[in-house]
Order: sequence, then C-alpha cells, then structure tokens
Amino acid sequence: MSLSAEEVKAYARRLGFHRVGIARVVPGPTSHLQAWLAAGYHADMAWLNDARRQQIQRVLPGVQSVIAVALNYYWPGEQPKVGKIARYAWGRDYHRVVGRRLRALAAWLHRQVPDCQTRIYVDTGPVEDKLWAAWAGLGWVGKHSNLITRQYGSWVVLGEVLTTIALTPDAPHTEHCGTCTRCLVACPTGAIVRPFVVDSRRCIAYHTIENRQETLPPEITARLQGWLAGCDICQEVCPWNQRFAQPTDIAEFAPRLPRWSLREWAELDVATWDRTLRGSALRRIKPAMWRRNAQALLHHSPPDP
Repeated sequence: MSLSAEEVKAYARRLGFHRVGIARVVPGPTSHLQAWLAAGYHADMAWLNDARRQQIQRVLPGVQSVIAVALNYYWPGEQPKVGKIARYAWGRDYHRVVGRRLRALAAWLHRQVPDCQTRIYVDTGPVEDKLWAAWAGLGWVGKHSNLITRQYGSWVVLGEVLTTIALTPDAPHTEHCGTCTRCLVACPTGAIVRPFVVDSRRCIAYHTIENRQETLPPEITARLQGWLAGCDICQEVCPWNQRFAQPTDIAEFAPRLPRWSLREWAELDVATWDRTLRGSALRRIKPAMWRRNAQALLHHSPPDP
C-alpha cells in the first residue's frame, strides 16, 4: 500500500502534535556538529560524540524519511526571583508525553505499510533533533541554538520517527533571526559564544542539569541569576517568544513540581527526591545536585527572610 505524506501528517496532527514535517534523508542537512565537538563545546557530554549522529543510515539501515514533530509546552506563569526552573520541566516528563504519541504514530505506519521499519526518538538517541526538525520545515535553529517556530516560538519539544517509507519531503525552513542579538547579550555567562553556537562549559542549563561535579565553577555560581534547574534566559528575551508564545493545550505540561523554598531544595533527601520527581524530566538531576544548586544560590543570592 502506498502512503502519502499528507496522510502521515494528518494522522500525526490527530495524535495531538502541534507541528509535523517530513525530511528527506538523501540529500540530508549539513551538520556542524563535528566542528562543535572539536571545539570542546560539549563539555563532558561524551554521548554527543557518537558518529551515528552524522550518519543516520547507521541508526536505521534503509531509512528514507524522517517524520519530525513538535509539541508546544508553554505554560504561562511567573517564576520566583530565586529558585527558577526551566519551563519545559514544569509538567510531566516530555520524553513520555512525546514518546507515547510517537509510538502511536509508528504503530499506525506499520499498519499501513506492514513491511516498513521505524525508530522513534525524543532527545534519547544519536539523532540531531533540531537539525532534522529544521530540515523538515518545522522552524529554524536560532542564534541561541533552540529551534524556533513561527507559531509557538521556541517553546517546543521535539521528536521524530525514522522510517524506511519514502515520503514526499517538506521544504527546509529558512532562518529568521535577522540582525537580532538579544539572546547573546542577555546570556549572563557568555555561553552563546557567537550566533548559533553555544559553549556548554559556560551554560547555566548544562551546569545545573548535566554537571556531575560536587561544586559548580565559581564563574557560574556568581552568575546563576536565580536559576536552580535549567535556564530560559535566552528564550525569554527572544522576540519570537515574546510575540508568539501561546498556552499549550497539553494538560500534562501543567506545573506539578512543588514550590519549595531554596532551603528545602538544599536539604533534599533521596526518599523525598524519589517520591517528588517521579515522572519529571528533572529526575536527571540527582539529590546531591539539587542540594549543590540550591546551596550555590543561597550563598550568592540569598532569598529574603
């Protein structure tokens, strides 16, 4: 049975995806990942140095198309001045929210074309999510390195289905950051070293989520600007987000994290962590790291008594 790209996209929208596009694997997009890795911008995230990221045919032999999807996760609400948490993590783990829909999409593809092969990813494998999303026409990679869509700004989480089905591709998206440099100027640690290039070693989000060291570098702790887990500064100042952000209709993204004081985070024990962060993308931050982050904020920007 033949399957059209429009049928695939229509079904993906029925599953609740806000944006969906299709990318052709050959010819594929140009990746700058190797140069980024060579510069050491990945810090100690060794898993990013996986050759399959630049050779998608090794991820799924015979792959012909990438079905790229996006979900708007923006939930309006004010952050505390100190103890801020990246907005993508307010609700249920996006890996689960997107992954469940992707599995349903892949199952549907197999019903339509029983002999096809598929692989699904939600920031969980050797696939350059933003690169393929831009190639599939969902948006463009902005100067802050996040994917920006015309409809939702950069408040989106991404996923993809790799498939051996040949589907008519969408046109890659053009870049629309223009001369704007707000994200570069706003970054307190200078992590955006030049347009479109982020040095993880300077990034607040990297240090509060991925850095496994007992203490954070002094040059980071002095410039956290109240961020406890992740950082949205570059997104908050982006004109596309200020103009086009809209509340999501995905109830699972509603805030579910406790509104604890910094002192409570600074004393987080394993049992409380396990109970409180089940089903959260921030379970990646282990109890000792929460305590470390909170203690750094208490030391450099103590909250009002």
